[in-house]
Amino acid sequence: MRPGEAEARAYWVTGAGGGELRSERLPELPAGWVRVRTRFSGISRGTESLVFRGEVPPSEYTRMRAPFQAGDFPAPLKYGYINVGEVVEAPGQVADPLLGQLVYCLFPHQDLYQVPADAVTPLPDGLPPGRGVLAANLETAVNGLWDAEPRLGDRIAVVGAGALGCLVAWLARRIPGCEVELIDPNPRRAPVAAALGVRYRTPADATPEADLVIHASGNPGGLATALGLAGFEATVLELSWFGAKPVTLPLGEAFHQRRLDIRSSQVGSVATAQRARWDHRRRLRLALRLLAEPEAAALDVLISGEEPFECLPQVQARLAADPGDTLTQRIRYD
Repeated sequence: MRPGEAEARAYWVTGAGGGELRSERLPELPAGWVRVRTRFSGISRGTESLVFRGEVPPSEYTRMRAPFQAGDFPAPLKYGYINVGEVVEAPGQVADPLLGQLVYCLFPHQDLYQVPADAVTPLPDGLPPGRGVLAANLETAVNGLWDAEPRLGDRIAVVGAGALGCLVAWLARRIPGCEVELIDPNPRRAPVAAALGVRYRTPADATPEADLVIHASGNPGGLATALGLAGFEATVLELSWFGAKPVTLPLGEAFHQRRLDIRSSQVGSVATAQRARWDHRRRLRLALRLLAEPEAAALDVLISGEEPFECLPQVQARLAADPGDTLTQRIRYD
C-alpha cells in the first residue's frame, strides 16, 4: 500500500439470500475528512432483512439508498446506517477537533472507513458507545411521534413490540397523563415492556377505543389489529415498511363510521410540523441526547444479542430467515 492508505473489510449483500465480508483499500485521507475505526454497528432488522432477501421494490431503489451505500439494488451492495466508532485520523483544521472522539455515522458494516468530518456526530457525554446502536430506531420513533401528534392524557396503543415499537412506547409514556399499552402476540415481550415502564397486552387483551394507535409490527395482521383498537376519529400511524409485500386492510364494517385517520410516517423526511426548524442532524443529536439520559439505561434491554463482525454474514442470514425474539442485534468489532 502507498503511504496514508489503509486496508478495510466490509459486509456486502451479494445477492438474494447471500452476503460476505470483502476487503477494500482506503485511499490517503484528505484534509477535512476523518478515518473511523468501528466499535459497534447495528442491524436494522426489518429493512436489512428486506435488502438481504432482495425484496426492495424497483420503484424504491433511489429512495432506499443509504447515505454511504456502495453498489446498487438489488445486489451486490454495501448497505447499513448504524455505526459507532472512534476517530483515529483527522487531518486538517476542520477535522482535527474530532480526533479520538467516539462518533455516530450513517455508515454500513465496515471495520475502518473514512467520510467528510461533517458526516459524523460525536456521542454526548454519558452515552455508552454500545447503546449508541439504538440511535437510528430512536430517531425514527421521535419522528413518528412528531407525525402522530399525541396529546396530554391520550390513551396510546403501540402495536408491535420490536425495537422500534418499544422505543415509541418508551417515549410516549413520558408524555404527562398518557396511558400506554405495548401490544404484541409474543408473551416474552412482557418483561421488556415492564423494563420500559409500559403495560404489555396481547392483541386479545388490548384496551379498545385508543385515542392514538401506532403500528410498528411489520405484519399486515398487526395493522388490522391497530385499526380495530382505534376509537372514534382516532389516528392510526403506520411506522412499518412492507417493501414489495401487498397489504390488505379491513376497511369495511365500522371503519368509515368511526372516521379513522390512517397516516404514514417515514424517517427519511423530518415530520411536517417540525420541518421549518429541524433538520436530520438536529434530530439525530436529539436521539443521541435522549440515549445519554440516566433513564435510558432501561433501553439496554432492547439489545438482545451481540456477535463479532466475522460472524455477520451468518447473522444476517439467520435474522432474515427467522429472527425469533431478536430486538436489536449488535455487531462487535474487536
